[in-house]
Amino acid sequence: MAVFPYFVLSPNTITSLVGILHGPDPTIPTPSEDWRDARVNVVIPARNEERTLPLALASLARQTLKPHRLILVDDGSEDHTIEYAREFCALNDMELVAIQRRSPIGKTPTIKRQAREFPADVEFILDGDTVLTSENYIERTVEELYKAVGIACACGTILPMREKDRKSFVEWEPVQKFLKKRPEAPIQPGGGWLGRFLHALTNLYRDTLYTFLQGIVYRGEMVFFGSITNPVGCAVAYRQEYVRDLFDHYEPILGDDLTNSEDIFIGFALLNEGYRNIQLHDVFARTVEPPMNRLPRQIYLWSSSFLQTCFYFDSLVTSPFRGLKRAWHKRRFEKENPEILEKRKIREPYRQAFGRERTRLLGRPIGWAILMGAVEKVAFPVFLFVMIWFRWWEALAVTLAAESAISIGFLSWVAKGRRLEVLGKGLLTIPVRYGSVFVDLYTMGRFATDLWIRRDRRWRK
Repeated sequence: MAVFPYFVLSPNTITSLVGILHGPDPTIPTPSEDWRDARVNVVIPARNEERTLPLALASLARQTLKPHRLILVDDGSEDHTIEYAREFCALNDMELVAIQRRSPIGKTPTIKRQAREFPADVEFILDGDTVLTSENYIERTVEELYKAVGIACACGTILPMREKDRKSFVEWEPVQKFLKKRPEAPIQPGGGWLGRFLHALTNLYRDTLYTFLQGIVYRGEMVFFGSITNPVGCAVAYRQEYVRDLFDHYEPILGDDLTNSEDIFIGFALLNEGYRNIQLHDVFARTVEPPMNRLPRQIYLWSSSFLQTCFYFDSLVTSPFRGLKRAWHKRRFEKENPEILEKRKIREPYRQAFGRERTRLLGRPIGWAILMGAVEKVAFPVFLFVMIWFRWWEALAVTLAAESAISIGFLSWVAKGRRLEVLGKGLLTIPVRYGSVFVDLYTMGRFATDLWIRRDRRWRK
């Protein structure tokens, strides 16, 4: 969730809408591997997740595709995370490999270590605060991975976890079995009114954001480029071999200090190799969002990670400037080698040559989405800041009013069956959206300071 267009009719959104109008690659894939033969390891990085982890485990127990290994990495928790996990799995006949650390090291090293220490074909990462609501979530993401050798990861559609969702999850049989043994476990909905209110505000904002970002922007990217910029990292299936190779290359250069959000870095690194990141719209998961008072930090992590990753993978960002060269090379190859294209037995849509050197020389088509996102991420906050600095109040008021009207109107129009609901949510979340602009201004200042003044690139979640 690195970039949320401020203007609905923004460069990034327009790119996605052009993609939807353009239509998908008509090539019918002929996969060479059967996804049913894949060994899947589920890895749960968790720290102080006693309130949600039993629900996440229960959603795994309901999955149609069972993992080869279920690995819980307790990253220095100070609550009952590891204790509840072991008890839940024992009660529900689930084999669990539990790793407990005395002090936290972060999610990035966790993914790296498990990719090396527990061999498998697919490494499925599930955050301890995320619940797979679709019983075939893992099955569908693994199936999608094996449709083409160029697909490196796949995730479903992610939505915020509401209080009513938690109530329904608690009623699942595996959870009830656990609660009979540990009735004191704090997984029931509850808490003070202030905490519930702050979570409800965030959920309201995120629901609107996710509706637009995943339903329009990511969908358009999938149609146009066959990929999104990065997976949503709370519930994603990776080809383990690709992830392992990625860390083997970047660890000697960057160590574990990649960015402030590992899924954005991994997603860009996979794109840099010529692979694709897939999002499915027929399976769903719900994740716990931070309360409103902690939302600025989450926005900072996402935005700073996006800027940091663009800095590392500048060849992706500048891809559009090499677009004509890339198109010429493709046309020349097709003209000179028609027999290869005709005789190719293994076909896949959006196929492109692999390798970092190829990206450096010719770029990648998905670079259009990344460049548009970068322009928008920087330009809109700076544009508003300039108007405030020079006290152009009338222009500022007109800009905000017009943008809000267009955004809410567009969202209401595309949300069939939920138009009044989305209209209300859009109106209520206007202050939050513009509050995030100031967080992005701070993020850009912090990034520039780290890069050119402090020269500190120890970026790590």
